[in-house]
Amino acid sequence: MKAAVCSREELIAILLAKQMRNGEVGFTGLATGSMAARYITGIPLAAMSFARHTHAPDLTILLAGWCINPYLSQLRVLPSAEFDNHLQQLPCEAQMQAYPGHYAVRRGEVDFGFGSGVQVDRQGNINSTCIGAFQQPEVRLVGSILLPEHLTCFGREYLMMPRHDRRTLVEKVDYISGVGWPGGQAGRYALGLERGGPQWIVTPLAIFSFDRQQGNAQLHSIHPGVTLQQVRDHTGFAITNEEVAVTPWPDAEELSLLRRVVNPHGALIPHTEEV
Repeated sequence: MKAAVCSREELIAILLAKQMRNGEVGFTGLATGSMAARYITGIPLAAMSFARHTHAPDLTILLAGWCINPYLSQLRVLPSAEFDNHLQQLPCEAQMQAYPGHYAVRRGEVDFGFGSGVQVDRQGNINSTCIGAFQQPEVRLVGSILLPEHLTCFGREYLMMPRHDRRTLVEKVDYISGVGWPGGQAGRYALGLERGGPQWIVTPLAIFSFDRQQGNAQLHSIHPGVTLQQVRDHTGFAITNEEVAVTPWPDAEELSLLRRVVNPHGALIPHTEEV
């Protein structure tokens, strides 16, 4: 099947969908701001819905902690808050009155999640708490919210970063809101963390995976139209790759399914023609 021309957000959504397995439970929350909402909410929902329409029909979408398997194709506006009217009125398979309901986060019943922050470092630690020293920060942010659970109780975490620059991808975060791979797998075990951890860092330029022995991020792929030097120039920690794969294009059939069935109104990802 011939590769299709699509946006980077569409390319990322389809690639993420292929990482999901039938019968899993995936969690994402809601964010404000156009790019943050797109990466933290829109792309994850598109990916999970795409997986349900293809190879993982029994995958469960847990949105905002209380909405189970929403009918996302009916969305015309991406919800911006946990109890947004657009979300409350969206048909779904079930709504939970008590959070986290019958999905016990601390028992490991969520297989994967999507999180974000203003900083992520080479070890996959994520910061959504403050910029600068904690006692006298330059900027005070929203706080950890559910990131500690995302990075310790979920089976794996995809860190969705709507910006890729040296202020965002840093050598060391100013505050650890969610723990990555400090000291690798052994370092997590020493902290009593035998489950979970970040799987990927996803940005508009590239995807990073992790060397779990060393605990360091490594460049997994760069998106079409992006050069390795561009990624190095925009990343605040060293990238040692000499060569790297290009993130694969979806084919025309996959893109048609995403646009016409999963996201017909462009609410999850705006309809655009190319990268």
